[in-house]
Amino acid sequence: MKRLSLLLSVISVTGIAACNAAQGTTNPDLAGWEQQARNVTITRDDWGIAHIHGKTDADAVFGLIYAQAEDDFNRVETNYINSIGRLAESEGEKEIWRDLRMKLFINPDSIKAKYESSPPWLKSLMVAWADGLNFYLAKHPNVKPKVITRFEPWMALTFSEGSIGGDIERVNLRELEAFYGGKREEPKAISEVESSIPPEPTGSNGVAIAPGNTTNKHALLLINPHTSFFFRSEVQVSSDEGLNAYGAVTWGQFFVYQGFNDRIGWMHTSSSVDNIDEYAESIVKKGDSLFYQYGKELRPVVSQKLTVPYNSAIGIANK
Repeated sequence: MKRLSLLLSVISVTGIAACNAAQGTTNPDLAGWEQQARNVTITRDDWGIAHIHGKTDADAVFGLIYAQAEDDFNRVETNYINSIGRLAESEGEKEIWRDLRMKLFINPDSIKAKYESSPPWLKSLMVAWADGLNFYLAKHPNVKPKVITRFEPWMALTFSEGSIGGDIERVNLRELEAFYGGKREEPKAISEVESSIPPEPTGSNGVAIAPGNTTNKHALLLINPHTSFFFRSEVQVSSDEGLNAYGAVTWGQFFVYQGFNDRIGWMHTSSSVDNIDEYAESIVKKGDSLFYQYGKELRPVVSQKLTVPYNSAIGIANK
C-alpha cells in the first residue's frame, strides 16, 4: 500500500517566521510548538486516513488535533463555538438564546475551575490539544477562524461527550426567551410534547462476534452509530508510552470515541430509555429577589449574571 508520510518537524518553520515578520509579530509560544512537533509523525494512507504517532501521549494528542484541523478546521471550530456558547458572535443576535442555553448548561467559569483542579496527566493532554490547534493556525495564516482565534486548554472540557452532546435541545428556546427576555409564552401542553415524539424508537447498535464464530478466527466488531458519514473522522493514534487506538473521533476531540486496538474494542449505543428527569420550577418574584417553590416554602434563587456577545452591524455587542 502506498503511503504519504508527513513529518510535522519538516513543515515549513521558516514560512511561519517569515509570515510573523511580515505582520510585525512574534509568537512567544512558537518555539515550544515547533519542538513538540518534532516528536510527532503523521502518516496518511491511500484513503487520507491519518496515522499519528508521538513520543508521549501528549505529543500524540498534539498531532491528532493538528491532523483533524488539516482535514476540517471549520468543523473543529464550529463544535467549540457551540460548546462554549459563542455562536452569536458569528451568526448574530438571532442566536443569543441558543448561546444563553449553552452557557447555562456549561458555564465557562466553572469549566475553567475544573481544568485547574484536573490531575497533571489530564492537564498535559489538554495543553497539547490547545497547542496543536494554535500551531495549526500559526502555520496556516490564510485560515480565518470565525470566532476562536486562540484555543485555550480548558475549552477541551466543554465538549467531552463524544456523541451529539447534552440533551439541552429539550430546553425550548422560545420559552427561554420568554423567561429571560420578558416575553410571556405559555408552555406547551403535555399532549403537544408527546405528539412530537417519533412514533418509532431510535438509537444505535453494535455487534461483537467472538473469534470462535468467524471463519478466519478473528473477532469482528460492528457499530452503527446512526450519524452522518462525515460526523466523525477515522484515525489511528499511538505513542511510545503505550497509547494505541484506531477508530472514530468527533471533530475537535482528542480521544477515539469508538474503536479498537490489539487487545480490546469499544463502542456505545444510545436509545430512548428513561434516563433523563425534568422538573418544572415555579418562580416567584418578591421585590428584586427571585424565589422558587419547594413544597410549601419559598427558597431563594441563586443568581448569576451571564453576558452573551453577538455580532451586529457595529461590531460585537453584548446582551
